[in-house]
Amino acid sequence: MNNSIIISGSENIKFNNNTDFCVGTGRMGLALTKEYFDQLKVVQNSIGFKFIRGHGLFCDDMGIYQVYYDKTGLKKPEDFSSFEEYKAYLEKNAKTSVEYNFTYLDRVIDSYLELNIRPFLELGFMPKKLASGTQTVFYWKGNVTPPINYDVWADLVANTLRHLLSRYGEQVLSWPVEIWNEPNLFVFWKDADMQEYFKLYECTAKAVKSVSKKFQVGGPAICGGADEKWMKGFLDFCSQKKPPLDFISRHHYTTETPEEKGHYGYAKLMTPDETFQTLEDCRKIIDSYPDYKNLPFYITEFNTSYIPNCPIHDTNLNAAYIARTLSKIGDYVTAYSYWTFGDVFEEHGIPFTPFHGGFGLLANGGIPKPTFWTFKFFKDLELNAEKCVYRDTSAVIVKTIEGGYKGIIWNLPMETDGTPLEVSLKFQNLKGRICLITKTVDEKSTNPLKIWNDLGQPANPSQEQIELIKAGANPLTQTQILDDGADFAITAAKNAVVYFELVSAPTTADNGYNYDFYDKMF
Repeated sequence: MNNSIIISGSENIKFNNNTDFCVGTGRMGLALTKEYFDQLKVVQNSIGFKFIRGHGLFCDDMGIYQVYYDKTGLKKPEDFSSFEEYKAYLEKNAKTSVEYNFTYLDRVIDSYLELNIRPFLELGFMPKKLASGTQTVFYWKGNVTPPINYDVWADLVANTLRHLLSRYGEQVLSWPVEIWNEPNLFVFWKDADMQEYFKLYECTAKAVKSVSKKFQVGGPAICGGADEKWMKGFLDFCSQKKPPLDFISRHHYTTETPEEKGHYGYAKLMTPDETFQTLEDCRKIIDSYPDYKNLPFYITEFNTSYIPNCPIHDTNLNAAYIARTLSKIGDYVTAYSYWTFGDVFEEHGIPFTPFHGGFGLLANGGIPKPTFWTFKFFKDLELNAEKCVYRDTSAVIVKTIEGGYKGIIWNLPMETDGTPLEVSLKFQNLKGRICLITKTVDEKSTNPLKIWNDLGQPANPSQEQIELIKAGANPLTQTQILDDGADFAITAAKNAVVYFELVSAPTTADNGYNYDFYDKMF
């Protein structure tokens, strides 16, 4: 497949590249572990996201919500035949008071700030002692029932935000606050009760604003396929009751129901046009409400598959598909958050192997997956960019403020015929000695999954094996000298993502140094 692109430099194409706005994470409590921090550090050093969003702020492993039992004058444990009997006695007879413990929260936020990333606060799930029921989700048992007392829940929210303001200052007011996660699914919200969620939203949003009206609060954080019922229902509710609402949030996954085989689910990709249409339709729903048409629209989770055990996440195909997504998703939404930065993640339990179809940009062991480089390339595209000069279904090119150019080309087989994509490029306004830099991620040059597979898919690879896999996880980097006009071609193999950059490179060699002297000698 061939394509020809000629750039004059006067072009000006709409392109909202907000790649580094936010990234997802496993539950917040995992941030207390070493490999989580190590993986996030790699991602931040290379890509540098502004915000991080995950579940579990109020789950019991974070320990924020505590109930103190005053045992003064009560019977002793030895007076009972079992601990359960004693516990029931305390709950019935002891005077109780609510306490807050922010020790772990501070550790997590401190570690985030150390890496120059800030929380996109998702308020959930329900502390066990505040929950109205016992329904939980995931291996780590996040409680998904409404609070037994909405006033106490509101106090928990408000006191947490006050603590963050007290410890971290005015910057906290720029941290977005999202209320719950995918309440349209019964696994995340008891009975997927829409009216109960609206009650939770109104109570919580008012609690947030009671701390400071400068906080930006939003929802409903629904997953796809629920816009007609839930997005319209939510905006109808907001139009009538007028709770605080500063942004709209939704999730975006692009695969069909997976086929289960062993520990894994194999999901078929939807076409990019299908998935973009759902975002456009949702934006139209929002814009049909005059009070809300100009609100920011955040995709607070997106990826290909919506399960953490789908092997597509580890592949070069995923990298090419996400490149296509990043090139266009900004046409419909304000900003977006990839789910997730790394594979320290336990929704289905502790992963058996470093490659297990996890959501992350990094496999466990700190191994960059091909999609890691898609994000790195799009972030590099944003740096010093003046304007976009070209964009189609397989490429995006920007002009830099220095007068050079950067671009990304990808070969997504569902939009090509699967053969190598050959792109001829000519930049008419470039003069002098130009250096073309290319970084290629494809199934031959950058495929850590293949190396792991060829090694026998070791569940617990040795450090030597990990280093070998990492060595095959980096892009193939090449350079080429071009003359005036910068006329060249790039070939992108199936599932490839290729970054290129054109920079002025006048020769400044030391006196007498000759790069190709020995090439000419023999």
